[in-house]
Amino acid sequence: MNQHHDHQPELQPEPSLRPFAVMWGGQAFSLFGSHLVQFALVWYLTESTGSATVLAFATMMALLPEVLISPFAGALVDRWDRRRVMIAADAGIAVTTLILAALFATGSVQVWHIYAAMLVRATGGAFHWPAMQASTTLMVARRHLSRVAGFNQALRGAAAIAAPPLGAILLGVLPIQGVLAIDVLTALVAIAPLLFIHVPQPEQAPGERLSVLGDLLAGVRFVGSWPGLLLIIGMVTVINLLSTPAFSLLPLMVTDHFRGGALELATLQSAEGIGMIVGGLLLGVWGGFRKRILTALAGLVGLGLAIVVIGLTPGNLLVLAVGAMFVTGFMVPIVNGSFFGVMQATVPPAMQGRVLTLTTAGAVTAATLVGLPVAGPVSDMFGVPTWFVVGGVVTALMGVVGLFIPSITEIEALAAETLGGETAPGGEPTVPVGLE
Repeated sequence: MNQHHDHQPELQPEPSLRPFAVMWGGQAFSLFGSHLVQFALVWYLTESTGSATVLAFATMMALLPEVLISPFAGALVDRWDRRRVMIAADAGIAVTTLILAALFATGSVQVWHIYAAMLVRATGGAFHWPAMQASTTLMVARRHLSRVAGFNQALRGAAAIAAPPLGAILLGVLPIQGVLAIDVLTALVAIAPLLFIHVPQPEQAPGERLSVLGDLLAGVRFVGSWPGLLLIIGMVTVINLLSTPAFSLLPLMVTDHFRGGALELATLQSAEGIGMIVGGLLLGVWGGFRKRILTALAGLVGLGLAIVVIGLTPGNLLVLAVGAMFVTGFMVPIVNGSFFGVMQATVPPAMQGRVLTLTTAGAVTAATLVGLPVAGPVSDMFGVPTWFVVGGVVTALMGVVGLFIPSITEIEALAAETLGGETAPGGEPTVPVGLE
């Protein structure tokens, strides 16, 4: 892979990890605060409206910027100062949360205010994530990138475990504006280090920069010319169309089907977070089957069956649903990690950013946005468990069907023949399948 970096001096000393560690620590606090806010707002909507349609629309507001902005955000942060992008994103999210807290404190909050806040917060995240990832590659030595990715996976799993039960406890002792204020404080903790540390910018070679639209069109042409990759993206689209909306309606399933409250919802979400950590560690140690696509397809079958079990669990057997949520969380990194490995093997390094961004925006976020408006009203009519069953069955079927399509099962071998075995450099994966 050194041929891709001939412009860098080979004897250049490794960058110190201290600036990145300081930045990462601040962002860890911010991530935890964001999880608290997400839990608090979703639970408020669940208790105050009891509507699957409202929950579905709230999720749409949180996802819409990923579809409209993320395909362009990656190219834009390469043109802007990344440190300022992260500061502006964190500050914008904090101000939005502060305004929402004030509305709650004065008793004037309305549902549309929460929708707007979710939209603005997600817009900030659409810029913050690529800026953070792009900065990481310049602040961390290449031999440490996989370790950083592991820490990030563990951090997300830990936040998924700790934030829901803590959020439930805090909502019991604090008004919701008090919980929102915590997120404002954690955002300030994330911003403070960025004011004092140096975040390097990439060198721009003369004539190397293309237009943002040109980058996007090149990525679209690449995806359209690769049958196996196109089929995988199609599978991921169908899965997220039917399965991911079910999890956005989980709070309503807790109240209507399991007759539970915030603690029961927190237990289910924490079980999923524990499963994600265990599954991620297993994949990291095991590495999966020799054909990574087979690991992903097998994981899809297990994931689908676990989702079906959640949907079929009787209302008086919450413990069974907790176990199924653990299995769901366990299978998500097995599927996502393996799918990303396939993407590394099939997409040339120069195309990775564009293709992965397009895949996430289209197959994950856009598909979820299409499914949510249908999932809400259908679940209001037939119950949320029905949507879990349908989504789980389709997810498992996608895994089984994929095993019988040669352009999918042999995608890595075909890529090696076409690309001469070229694979991508290390880095943190963009998750191709949702269900987080």
